[in-house]
Amino acid sequence: MHMRLYSVNSGRVRKGYRNVILLTLGTGVGGAVLADGRLIKGHIGRAGHLGHVTVNSEGARDIVNTPGSLEQMIGNYNLRERSNGRFDSTRTLVEAHLAGDKDASEIWLRSVLHLGAAIASFINAFDPEIVIIGGGIAQAGAALFNPLADYLDQFEWRPMGHRVPVITAELGEKAGAIGAAYHAILQG
Repeated sequence: MHMRLYSVNSGRVRKGYRNVILLTLGTGVGGAVLADGRLIKGHIGRAGHLGHVTVNSEGARDIVNTPGSLEQMIGNYNLRERSNGRFDSTRTLVEAHLAGDKDASEIWLRSVLHLGAAIASFINAFDPEIVIIGGGIAQAGAALFNPLADYLDQFEWRPMGHRVPVITAELGEKAGAIGAAYHAILQG
């Protein structure tokens, strides 16, 4: 039996996680890392720019000079370029993929493959209890989470069979903005 790692309608995530990775997938890719209950900010505050990790070292450079970044591979901002002008939004790309369009499926699944490789790398680097995916692209539901689970089955290092759950953000596509505002208030 093939076990899935996701919960598209997960309900409430229990409070108390101390090691969490949040990815927000939309126009770009953002994120945050909670380690031992503390938000990692870094030396000058740029930690959490998880979209600017390299997943293709031979790729073009992104806006912060990172070659082949995750943001370039799945973000909405350059989908027109990635699809040779065919798609303007991930929503239309996913709809075409689900309708059986072979070219759309190739583009979409390649994007999800890069996301899976990045998540597996984040899991190796941070050893989270859970990975949460928010942003507009997460609204693709099973079209995102099913192939992502398959790629994680291939890429994730699972000592003693331990799988890291990957779920959708409870607050939907606004999760990143709400979290940033909440953090700013706490720092206030």
